[in-house]
Amino acid sequence: MDVAKLVETTLAGMGYELVDLELSGRGLMRVFMDKPDGIAVEDCERVSNQLVRLFTVEGVEYERLEISSPGLDRVVKKEADFVRFAGQKVQIKVRVPLAGRKNFVGIIGELKDGVLQLDVDGSPVAIELSNMDKARLVPVF
Repeated sequence: MDVAKLVETTLAGMGYELVDLELSGRGLMRVFMDKPDGIAVEDCERVSNQLVRLFTVEGVEYERLEISSPGLDRVVKKEADFVRFAGQKVQIKVRVPLAGRKNFVGIIGELKDGVLQLDVDGSPVAIELSNMDKARLVPVF
């Protein structure tokens, strides 16, 4: 059973977006979700209650369930995320080094054919989404 797909479908039906799902070896399941006007504690409670019932029916095993908003430094994973957050600052770690580097911080530019254009201190860097290990927004205060 694909737990991520099950959670994503359930959240979508409730009006939320699944941002990330983390499963630990000790039975901890973390669900990070969002919606256009933000997440409140009541949203987390509502989703938690729904997922507990769903997991009982579907036989999904877990020890502890945590529901949370993605936070200011949210994970950016999907192509739609990069389009949505174009113009914002992001920190990216790549799997295979580019020009000897694995970590980049820059402004999200155009995404075309699976390649993200990143402005790193005025220099363009092309990063294939398939080469990204992690990407998070960098909060600006």
